[in-house]
Amino acid sequence: MGQRELPEHPSFLWHNPDPKPSYDVVIVGGGGHGLATAYYLAKNHGITNVAVLERGWLAGGNMARNTTIIRSNYLWDESAAIYEHSLKLWEGLEEDLGYDIFFSQRGVLNLAHTLQDVRDSVRRVEANRLNGVDAEWVTPEQVKELCPIINIGQDIRYPVMGGTYQPRAGIAKHDWVAWAYARRASELGVDLIQNCEVTGFTMDGDRVTGVRTNRGDIKAGRVALAAAGHTSTLTEMAGFRVPIQSHPLQALVSELHEIIHPTVVMSNHVHVYVSQAHKGELVMGAGVDTYNGYGQRGSFHVIEHQMSAAVELFPAFARAHLLRTWGGIVDVTLDASPIVGLTPVEGMYIDCGWGTGGFKAVPGAGFALAHTIAHDEPHDLNRPFALDRFVTGALIDEHGAAAVAH
Repeated sequence: MGQRELPEHPSFLWHNPDPKPSYDVVIVGGGGHGLATAYYLAKNHGITNVAVLERGWLAGGNMARNTTIIRSNYLWDESAAIYEHSLKLWEGLEEDLGYDIFFSQRGVLNLAHTLQDVRDSVRRVEANRLNGVDAEWVTPEQVKELCPIINIGQDIRYPVMGGTYQPRAGIAKHDWVAWAYARRASELGVDLIQNCEVTGFTMDGDRVTGVRTNRGDIKAGRVALAAAGHTSTLTEMAGFRVPIQSHPLQALVSELHEIIHPTVVMSNHVHVYVSQAHKGELVMGAGVDTYNGYGQRGSFHVIEHQMSAAVELFPAFARAHLLRTWGGIVDVTLDASPIVGLTPVEGMYIDCGWGTGGFKAVPGAGFALAHTIAHDEPHDLNRPFALDRFVTGALIDEHGAAAVAH
């Protein structure tokens, strides 16, 4: 793996129209999920009279504030199905969208540091294989072969006892992914409307008929909410609540280095995940902040903890300089799984609660939500992730496989 030169940036990506009086579908949220949903509505279902409303600029929220990790090695059948479908879409996305997104299948290692970690990890590998997901258990020596700079010595706080490895997993360039979806959606006739904040909804009984915005009312046949951490504020406007909590999630990058980190390494126990971006920055993330909030900036004590954990696993990073930090707003459910499907409001659909899994799920979630909107019926991929599972008790607990953050 070496550093890749970025291609020339195209002179034109998408149109910036004013909103029309009405659309067949209005999608609230111009991040990865909203843009992907618009694209698959147009491509797979021929629905092009669609508007994506973004209160800021396209992909300026969590799409620009994540660590770009892509994998599908989740524990339960339902999760493996939607994340694996997403990974398969990732594998053909550059060709599908006609745009370089720097998708790099460099593999993801999830380290085990205790006997309980080992038992849980081996169980997950076996579950992954039963679901057709590529997964391996690797010894400490094999971990070292995959990532030569990692410290597998026995004289550290939590020695590495092995790990799970998914070879097809990897990273992509997140801003280019958003631009690629936006460009193709715009070409297919979708209106991408920035600086357009939704302030309410118009209703006819139990059915949504449009959205109120700071740029005027817009009629809509159907409305989809894909606003991540701000979803609960939108659903309260629509008259129902969702069981999600919004937390800040911080990450940071170092200055540029030669390529020395060939894969992605995650450690729940030491509490850090690390990869190296195409240009050479070390990209590091940690767990969510424990308090609820909408902050989008880092704090010193979290940065200090991340850096100490990273240096413990990678002593070579001791002299690396921190370049910048940022925070996203992740929406977390009680079972660490998303909510994708119908809502109590007729004609309104929801896509939220992905926690730290949102980026890797962009193609799969957009594919499934587009089907749900087009048919007013969930796709088999998202049927288990209905809102009513918090009433029926059919939860999909992915806290273990959600890695570091939950």
